[in-house]
Amino acid sequence: MENRTSHWRNPVVWLLVLLPLAAVVAGIGMVVVASRSSGSNDVVTDRVSRTGQIQQAATGPDEVALAHGLSLVLRSEDGVVEAYPATGDFDRAATLQVLFEHPSDSSLDMTVSLAPTPTGWRAEAVVPAGHHWNLSVADATGTWRLKGRLDKAGHATRLAPALRTEP
Repeated sequence: MENRTSHWRNPVVWLLVLLPLAAVVAGIGMVVVASRSSGSNDVVTDRVSRTGQIQQAATGPDEVALAHGLSLVLRSEDGVVEAYPATGDFDRAATLQVLFEHPSDSSLDMTVSLAPTPTGWRAEAVVPAGHHWNLSVADATGTWRLKGRLDKAGHATRLAPALRTEP
């Protein structure tokens, strides 16, 4: 008489059953994670033109800042936001607009207008601590723009044009 063992004792059967089951569970998990995200994770605040699936942001203000060699040092501490010119020829009578963008929660984004002072620009504004911030500084007319990042542990950062010159 022949001893017949159960098919369930064969490891190949378990592989055939558990592998597709694991793929289904992982797929459901990915759908849950994707549905809980902030929505569109590639949000850009710049004006973007779309052709098919290609997105192109306007770089005119960045090119102007690069051509004039502009850069700033921005400081945010104790309820004060200050900007100091580092390089370039700024219109020292113009008001600056600083956009603080939270990397993942746009409800925390804020814009601060900096008024000219003898040494740079200044405004009374409380920037929430404990967050990383993507920064964009421009003049009131938007003719030039500087970009940078303020880390949550930092109080100051250097802002420069988003474009770089080729070496």
